[in-house]
Amino acid sequence: MAVIGKFQTVNGEIVGEIFTINVQLQNVRIVREDTPANEEAPTHRIYAGRAEIGAAWSKTSRENKSYLSLKLDDPSFAAPIFANLFQDDDGEYSLVWSRSRS
Repeated sequence: MAVIGKFQTVNGEIVGEIFTINVQLQNVRIVREDTPANEEAPTHRIYAGRAEIGAAWSKTSRENKSYLSLKLDDPSFAAPIFANLFQDDDGEYSLVWSRSRS
């Protein structure tokens, strides 16, 4: 697993940056979706500046901890990026990515 982003809560939004060798995004905002269309719809939208670059779903781990499962996508990406956002002990958040084993 690799940490590819760091975030914190600012004015009710989760704000931070995503960093990989090819992706360097600052001012990334994760905003709660007020009225999801259905139970399987995203609970959050992800923006870099004005561009929507993904969506997130609220999940609960086996250890009963809440986290967000993110799908990031953009025409400039070779493929979507799937990652999970976990709250750290200090209240900040880490975006964690691991390669699929399939």
